[in-house]
Amino acid sequence: MQLLSTEKKNAVLDSMMKIIENEKERIIEANQKDLNAFIRDDQALYDRLVVDEAKVTGMIQAIKEVRNQEDPVGNEISNITLDSGLNIINKTDPFGTILIIYESRPDVTIEAAVLAFKANNKILLKGGKEANESNIKLVECWHKALAENGLDKDWITLMQMNRQETQSFLMNPSQKLDLIVPRGGERLIDFVKQYAKCAVLISGRGNNFLYVAKDADWKKSVEVIVNAKTDKISGCNALDKVLIDENIPNFHEKVRELANVLQNSKVELLTDGKVSEVLKNQNKIGEEQVWYEEFLAMKIVLASTSSQEAAMEKINTYSGKHSSCIMTEDAEKAKLFMEQIDSAAVYHNASTRFTDGGQMGVGAELAISTDKLHHRGPLGLKQLVTNKYYVFGNGHVRK
Repeated sequence: MQLLSTEKKNAVLDSMMKIIENEKERIIEANQKDLNAFIRDDQALYDRLVVDEAKVTGMIQAIKEVRNQEDPVGNEISNITLDSGLNIINKTDPFGTILIIYESRPDVTIEAAVLAFKANNKILLKGGKEANESNIKLVECWHKALAENGLDKDWITLMQMNRQETQSFLMNPSQKLDLIVPRGGERLIDFVKQYAKCAVLISGRGNNFLYVAKDADWKKSVEVIVNAKTDKISGCNALDKVLIDENIPNFHEKVRELANVLQNSKVELLTDGKVSEVLKNQNKIGEEQVWYEEFLAMKIVLASTSSQEAAMEKINTYSGKHSSCIMTEDAEKAKLFMEQIDSAAVYHNASTRFTDGGQMGVGAELAISTDKLHHRGPLGLKQLVTNKYYVFGNGHVRK
């Protein structure tokens, strides 16, 4: 694969920002076709699909931020010269060709492509059929930006395939694939893992938990819970499960207060444990599977827990390993929780909604990885490279 100069890559991104600004109305019109065709039975999916002026402005800003970041390719990680005189340099290197499979969100067509391209990777974009018109228009913009700078359009390709065609492509790709990122639910992830012939980096489900310790600041806890649940229900960083320590002072009154606040925000409640004894009129969790479920809806589980240890065990058993939070005023309790919880992001007294590349200072992200190899958390520009060893000798042979 051709290694492009930083200047060439930035020139493409400069062109792209101008093109998107000029094509703003056409992009929104294309998106409106998708919205008109969408059967609005899934509010979270619909919210992800919408492209308005603010979304287009956000796309431009995402490109600008990546354009201004340091080029991640060719950076020296280490440089050593052995006693033998052999010089060994380890440098960052592009993956090659990345396939991302995602649902609904047309802004991923911008963010995934800008990150992959700046990191000198080709990218294949397999968006959901519900965003087809939007994605076609956005990739047309990418191709125009590439052409303006003398580059082939195959740097960024929109894959328009159904499930069967995608399966065939994964099993027998028509071109070399180096990395696949399935960005969606467990069914999509399992499907890709079953058929892929190259590395798969998992962008897992949310199903995020929050534990309220017995010494927690209650006012602070309520504010964090409401924000994490209601700020954006379609986000993978939204809150789904709350575990309240049954030893917290005035347990019954606090549970009722939290329930009232959430219901005033139109959140449906499910209960378990001693919370069910307090909120007798609310539905109880009917089956264990609910504990594994990512809701992507105005729905939340309120449950009791006997201790921090019990809460940590429950979270590590059922969560999506995305984001977990403890509300406590005890720094040692928070430290233990954050060390022992198996999640990509762990929080102390803060909303899980901050698990986001932009909010965490990473910038635009390809996905939130819940994998442990080769990176966990927001996949930003610096994470879209691998490494390569350059070994320089002078007729060296191993004896």
